[in-house]
Amino acid sequence: MGALHPNDLDGVETLILLGPKEPGFWPHFIHTAEYVDGLPDPMDRWSTRVIDDLAAQFGGQAFYAFGGPPYQPFYQWALATGRAWPSPINLLVHDSAGLLVSYRGALGLSERLEIPEAPPPPCDSCADQPCRSACPVGAFDSGVYDVPACKAHITRPEGAECMRGCLARRVCPISARYPRNEDHSAFHMEAFL
Repeated sequence: MGALHPNDLDGVETLILLGPKEPGFWPHFIHTAEYVDGLPDPMDRWSTRVIDDLAAQFGGQAFYAFGGPPYQPFYQWALATGRAWPSPINLLVHDSAGLLVSYRGALGLSERLEIPEAPPPPCDSCADQPCRSACPVGAFDSGVYDVPACKAHITRPEGAECMRGCLARRVCPISARYPRNEDHSAFHMEAFL
């Protein structure tokens, strides 16, 4: 999901941010041991296993986007990759995942890898910016995400469409090209509650 050369992580010259690859992540994930065992936090446990395995394979350090406090600065790291930016609704937008960007962790390597040049911010060329008006309760209207309004809406019958995935995130033209399975989005919405 992007990479950067951090200057504040001991022994890390390159930090690679990791997230689900769509389409296809959800059909794979629901067959993992962590999902089928019925225990809590299956995606966090799966992410830990997979990222730990990558760290061992490449002699790197594993970092996670969950499990704090303290929490790792994934928002700042995402911005530093040059592949994610604040969107018009102040959620991160990614050059290929749009507003459906999700970071599960990062792999820190002691080698300084070459990082491709960053693309331009996609929202600058998005004339309609449909994310600004898609939320049925205006949770993004003030410029600060109104989490209580969002949660109140999605717990009512009229919020059923949003429980299949945030409408503001789904209307992003880039998100539309990064198809996320509705069950995957619903999984995250349930965890959000």
